[in-house]
Amino acid sequence: MYDLLKPLRIVEASSFVASPSAGLYLAQMGAEVIRVDQIGGGPDFNRWPKSDAGASLYWEGLNKGKKSVALDLGRPEGRELLAELATAPGETAGLFVTNYPVDGFLAHDRLAARRADLITVRIMGQANGGPALDYTVNCALGIPQITGPADRTDPVNHVLPAWDLLTGAYAAFALLAAERHRREKGQGQEVRIPLSDVGIATIANLGQLAEVMTTGADRPRYGNEVYGAFGRDYVTADGERLMVMAITPRQWTGLVKALEIGVAVAAIEAERGVSFAKDEGLRFEHRDALVPLVEAAIARRPAAELADLFDSLGCCWGPYRTMGEAARDPVLVGENPLFGTIEQASGLTYPVPGAMATIPQQARQAPVRAPRLGEHSDAVLADVLGLSSGAIGRLHDQGLVA
Repeated sequence: MYDLLKPLRIVEASSFVASPSAGLYLAQMGAEVIRVDQIGGGPDFNRWPKSDAGASLYWEGLNKGKKSVALDLGRPEGRELLAELATAPGETAGLFVTNYPVDGFLAHDRLAARRADLITVRIMGQANGGPALDYTVNCALGIPQITGPADRTDPVNHVLPAWDLLTGAYAAFALLAAERHRREKGQGQEVRIPLSDVGIATIANLGQLAEVMTTGADRPRYGNEVYGAFGRDYVTADGERLMVMAITPRQWTGLVKALEIGVAVAAIEAERGVSFAKDEGLRFEHRDALVPLVEAAIARRPAAELADLFDSLGCCWGPYRTMGEAARDPVLVGENPLFGTIEQASGLTYPVPGAMATIPQQARQAPVRAPRLGEHSDAVLADVLGLSSGAIGRLHDQGLVA
């Protein structure tokens, strides 16, 4: 946690991954983020994974450091309270993040009628307003057709919600860009960020769209081999599996030296009239000769010996682990200042991450737990809307606030 974004106040009405992750990143950089949910929890409140007691570890992971307000959004009075929160006055307020539909009670035009300089960042499925989730975007982009073993013919879904996470990070960036514009020009605006646009733009930015457009052919599967570079998995003498990469000239030189395969590599270069020293693409093109060479050399050595050699020579590599092993790793988690061990809203105590950035000039603060649903309802209604304790009590009596 850092204080870089104080005193910005962001109201978030969202669910699932993309929109809550945008609010999470903003909160971890110091913004006050007020998440508003339906009483009893929104559609993501009970998502897996869960604790043994049934609490969503997913929900409390994505909502660390936020404040929580619970309203009855099924009634006009509850929706009115959310609109008032989103458009409350203040130079550093009027910032709204949501994945609610374009039309409806949270339409930007309706909210902007209350506050003209309102900034709404709206995460959508498709640009035309149609629904989409990470997996439906991923399959539409063709990614499952190039994922998995080379001999597979059916699609292979991956488990990381990449488009959700990219969209959430882009939404946080877009909100800060719009807020900067408002400070200079005094203008509010709506920024719409469809998952499908993030997905198609990303593969275009990586050259993959141009590849199929100019060649007329879809990229085939390459299994665990990294396309266009030298990288894949290898098994050591003691049965450990390592991912070994050689992207830069230094990494390639280090790998050749560590494995003592310089003479054999030189022979391949002479025979084929190429040099692998500076061109990762050539290493990929000639992997039919290079992979067996590296494979045999790694198979002759135990993992610990290779680890020392690789590290001393600047090689790029990593061990294959289970997620449980990663959780117990001292470098990744145990001794990493990114993490702090705190008690979460579920009552469980475990290491949780703060802001992913390291800022040497700023003191890194301990992570803040996720709120209990509705934990800050009364305080937010009093502080942001100026409601009296009596008025808040009447809202509770009416079942509009919890």
